[in-house]
Amino acid sequence: MKIGIVSDSHGKTDRLRRAVELFASRGVEAIVHCGDILSAECIELLGDATVSAYVVVGNMDRHVDSLAATAKKRGVHFGWETIELPLANGEYLIATHGHDDKLLNELIAGGQFPYVCFGHTHRPGDKRLGRVRVINPGALRHPRRPHRPTVAVLDTDTDTLDLIEVGR
Repeated sequence: MKIGIVSDSHGKTDRLRRAVELFASRGVEAIVHCGDILSAECIELLGDATVSAYVVVGNMDRHVDSLAATAKKRGVHFGWETIELPLANGEYLIATHGHDDKLLNELIAGGQFPYVCFGHTHRPGDKRLGRVRVINPGALRHPRRPHRPTVAVLDTDTDTLDLIEVGR
């Protein structure tokens, strides 16, 4: 399964739109947003995608009840602390924003999920801790090291990850 992973769009619909288009060109089957989406417009954009979309709340997200209502209306899966995406083999990818270190560390240490995705740091990362692959796609807004907006495409069939730059 190919999964598009994005985080920290901070209401930048133009960059999120480019990310969704990039995901479509890469044949992704689902999109996961790891928090700090900030706007109903961004959720609507994910709702317009031709694949299932999953969004988790980030520390900068406000008016969360309104975001959740928009997600429900648009068919976007919405989680308050975590969101799980079912994988083909009966396992799940889990995403959290990453601002709660205790929660993030528990998800990793528990070893229950083969993939734990998070954002918050605005820095891309990909490491394996035991059986768990921990992925941060970087950020669409205010990216750090590299200072370019990035997203990731995970292929669970081949266990490969492509970090992709999104134009400003």
